[in-house]
Amino acid sequence: MYDLQKIRTDFPILSREVYGRPLVYLDNAATTQKPLCVLDAMRDEYLNVNANVHRGVHYLSQQATDLHEAARETVRQFINARKTEEIVFTRGTTESINLVASSLASMWRDSVTSTPEVIVSTMEHHSNIVPWQLNGFRVRPIPMTDDGQLLLDEYSKLFTENTRLVAVAHVSNVLGVVNPVEEIIRIAHEHGVPVLIDGAQSAPHFAIDVQKLDCDFFAFSGHKMYGPTGVGVLYGKEEWLDRLPPYQGGGEMIHKVSFERTTYAQLPFKFEAGTPDYVATHGLATAIDYLTKLGFDQIQHHEQELTRYAVEQLAKIEGIKIYGLSGDAVVSFNVGDIHHLDIGTLLDRLGIAVRTGHHCAQPLMNRLGILGTVRASFALYNTREEVDILVDGVRRVSQMF
Repeated sequence: MYDLQKIRTDFPILSREVYGRPLVYLDNAATTQKPLCVLDAMRDEYLNVNANVHRGVHYLSQQATDLHEAARETVRQFINARKTEEIVFTRGTTESINLVASSLASMWRDSVTSTPEVIVSTMEHHSNIVPWQLNGFRVRPIPMTDDGQLLLDEYSKLFTENTRLVAVAHVSNVLGVVNPVEEIIRIAHEHGVPVLIDGAQSAPHFAIDVQKLDCDFFAFSGHKMYGPTGVGVLYGKEEWLDRLPPYQGGGEMIHKVSFERTTYAQLPFKFEAGTPDYVATHGLATAIDYLTKLGFDQIQHHEQELTRYAVEQLAKIEGIKIYGLSGDAVVSFNVGDIHHLDIGTLLDRLGIAVRTGHHCAQPLMNRLGILGTVRASFALYNTREEVDILVDGVRRVSQMF
């Protein structure tokens, strides 16, 4: 049984007030709240097991190392990777994508004479556009329909002899659309092209199986799935990670250093320069355990019901325009000619936390012909009553203009 009220007690922040009103937190696509078990686990490690990992022979260092590497195994199981060597800890999805972009560019710099190309979707977050541009890639977008469905026939035509990678979001952070990544990966592999999946908006909401997907890289963040900020994951197939040169240099990622030459550590450590946030990795593992115990089938069912209900109720408001009607856990909308920032500001005064703006997806906004949207995004702890408060708030705001 999905005991929503019990779940909410795991998140004390949900019981606070904002401007004298109960907080209705609907900005989960930006970051989720953290359950007590995650906070307790991290506090306990700082209080009792705080020591640098891997490098020490003393008891605390070995204990901290055990927790850190146990977290890597938890992540491996969570996404069904073959080996822990395929799990690289990063600061988040953005750093994971930058790692791949920088390392691929370094690997091909001396052997590729033409401009390398990366295929992305029209709905990508800036973190899956800018890193490729910074590293000299030409970005080629997959076109989409007005309601956010990618045009796979057009996608198939984008491959050229210069295509080096396909990098697409599993789920749009604006539209909530779940992209057909299995088909995208299949087509890319027919062209001999590897695929990176941005899983920042999928990992919190449904089960991930990287072996079933057959993606070459998969990236996600801890803070969007009830874990701490500043920690994330890059999964990479072992054969790809073996080929890629290191992203950063320093301690931990080396095998042997001399003034003449440096050799690098084995996977995954060659990509983890410096002291890792070993407390955050423990927190991430605890968050994964929390999600696994609740069960993704129940989480997904709850969030999909909330999303359907929100769309149904919001659609009754005069002048509203909802984007991406097939969305999952995300509803983005505008009301008439009211600026999205004005709506979000007034909703905030009613205790309702939503996101406004272009959501780091300006090319998508340009495709939709708008400057931005109001975005309500749901999590495993949100309720139908909170949806009702949102709908009532949007209606009240719309009547003010």
